[in-house]
Amino acid sequence: MRTDQNTSTTVRNLGILAHVDAGKTTVTERILYATGATHKRGEVHKGTTVTDYDPQERDRGITIFAAAVSCTWDGHRINLIDTPGHVDFSDEVERSLRVLDGAVAVFDAVAGVEPQSESVWRQADRHGVPRLVFVNKMDRVGADLDQAVASVRERLHVVPLVVQLPIGQEDGFTGAVDLVHMRALVWGEGPEPFVTGAVPEALCDEARRRRRLLEERVAELHPAALEEYCATSALSASTLTAALRDLTRSGEGVVVLCGSAYRNRGIEPLLDAVVSYLPSPADMPPVRGTSGAAVEERAADPSAPFAALAFKVSATATGRLTCLRVYSGTMRKGDTVLDAGTGRTERIGRILHVQADRHAEADRAVAGDIVAVVGLKGTRAGSTLCAPDAPLVLEPPKAAAPVVSVAVEAAHSTETARLSSALAGLVEEDPSLVVRTDPETGQTVLSGMGELHLEVAVEKIRRSHGLHIAVGRPRVAYRETVARGVTGLVYRHVKQDGGAGQFAHVVLDVEPVEERDAGSGEAGGDGAFEFRSAVVGGRVPQEYVRAVESGCRDALAEGPLGGHPVTGLRVTLTDGATHPKDSSEMAFRAAGRFALREALRAAQMELLEPVVEVVVTVPDDAVGGVLGDLAARRGRVSGSAARTGTTAVTATVPLAELFGYASRLRSRSQGRGTFTTRPTGYAPVPAAAYQQALSG
Repeated sequence: MRTDQNTSTTVRNLGILAHVDAGKTTVTERILYATGATHKRGEVHKGTTVTDYDPQERDRGITIFAAAVSCTWDGHRINLIDTPGHVDFSDEVERSLRVLDGAVAVFDAVAGVEPQSESVWRQADRHGVPRLVFVNKMDRVGADLDQAVASVRERLHVVPLVVQLPIGQEDGFTGAVDLVHMRALVWGEGPEPFVTGAVPEALCDEARRRRRLLEERVAELHPAALEEYCATSALSASTLTAALRDLTRSGEGVVVLCGSAYRNRGIEPLLDAVVSYLPSPADMPPVRGTSGAAVEERAADPSAPFAALAFKVSATATGRLTCLRVYSGTMRKGDTVLDAGTGRTERIGRILHVQADRHAEADRAVAGDIVAVVGLKGTRAGSTLCAPDAPLVLEPPKAAAPVVSVAVEAAHSTETARLSSALAGLVEEDPSLVVRTDPETGQTVLSGMGELHLEVAVEKIRRSHGLHIAVGRPRVAYRETVARGVTGLVYRHVKQDGGAGQFAHVVLDVEPVEERDAGSGEAGGDGAFEFRSAVVGGRVPQEYVRAVESGCRDALAEGPLGGHPVTGLRVTLTDGATHPKDSSEMAFRAAGRFALREALRAAQMELLEPVVEVVVTVPDDAVGGVLGDLAARRGRVSGSAARTGTTAVTATVPLAELFGYASRLRSRSQGRGTFTTRPTGYAPVPAAAYQQALSG
């Protein structure tokens, strides 16, 4: 294979992260405009954005699907992914973060750090993605950069490194002082870029004070900067820039900039910061994967064996598009690659650099690229594609367990097959959706991350396939757990049917574990279930112990209270016995399954329900009604914060009580209230609501 020049040093794979309505998509649109990728500024409120191209996104005014766009700034190609801000689409964010090298977190200058932006920040922490902060909407009434920075420090527990000082306040915000180069950046009302000049005389003292604070903070964190600071009592612009780059990439500090994306102010310095401070693919550690039993690393080198991760699949007018992040090697049109998960080969069709719903064809993709490929038939989100002679499996993005379900059926029986096909395609595009058949009713059940998530999914089928669909009432995903366990439960599995017999004897202890927050994993997953063996003397061989564990995991699918998944328990195999001829792994797996079912029936069980933190923002005169309504919904208010003319009430509420809350809040606040939610885990269902929960 021919070696291609490594261009990954001039690539930035960048995500835009934010709470819903922080201005994230407007920031993206202004980046595209500033870089020349578009010649007209897209507006969310007019439905003319490039990245929110889906009809539902334009109708609702929010980002639903992560959109990839490519643009160029200062000789660097920026692969930009605008991610959803609504909590129901956090899995879309998770899949995007898996392939990013850096991100810009956008915060509202009035609201500061909000619940979903905090959640997304934690997601980025888990993936080790370096970030910049852009404090947006500096032209709003009540905008306060210092207050927003304080919320970043206090709620995200990071060291903010503020590199700008605003020029003007609220509607008078016209620019910023660049504290690194000590110059003023000023924007006019038109589309022209900023002009540079001397720092306004009225801000000189404050600019020098803030530059000194920035130097001191950087010197505390960066050894080379500290050495220069001790020698000269100051830092040069070049030293400061290099130190800020190092601190950003290590995560020890976060560079903070400000602006107003809607008024096109602050975008060019943000792009300069992306290029200067965020890492390229070549700066990132080699990607790790498994090849057989061995762990292998691949660097971002075009001449290395090819390896890429699929992170998004979508059906478009162009055909089935699969978005890939190429981690190593080079991919060309017509190449045959291996799907490492399935062992099947795929042929690479057209390679596209994506601009949301528009595409530019490329002849190849090299290490560090994010591209879309047409024509892959079996590749799913999370699949690894690699060179057939150098197989490698990369860790796929993790999917959270669904929390809300609805029954769906075709309005006309003749359309049932079309609905099944449409649902299968939907799950292929969005792995956080799950389709199953209820074994008792025979109904088709669609499960997802929230009420809005399911509304969007159903509406997509209606629009894309022209189907009339009947949708049932939303139901939450309950769990069951052990409140008080049992010890010494004996189960003997004996089966004789004329052929080879089955024999397995097991003794189990079952007890609760402290951790009940299973909201981030699947029921019965390793974080919610522990299995131990305390068998001595080899009375149960190790291969049979593993079979007992597998059987116990099988039993977690349905609990004794209402057939819900079981979580939060520890099972200990304390004793057992075997038969010289009739014992087998199959027999011990069956024994483990039936024994744990008996143990759960004998234990004191508890029903758990998903709970969320809700932040309701309403005018001051509507607070009383909101508090009463939250109490009626079994909400527990944890605090409130006064803002200009409004109050933000924070409460913990069972998810089941929030169905239909949006219309109720509109009524209570005369259309002036908003609310956001953030999953916080699972909690016991109180006795008063127990029977209603079990009956659904």
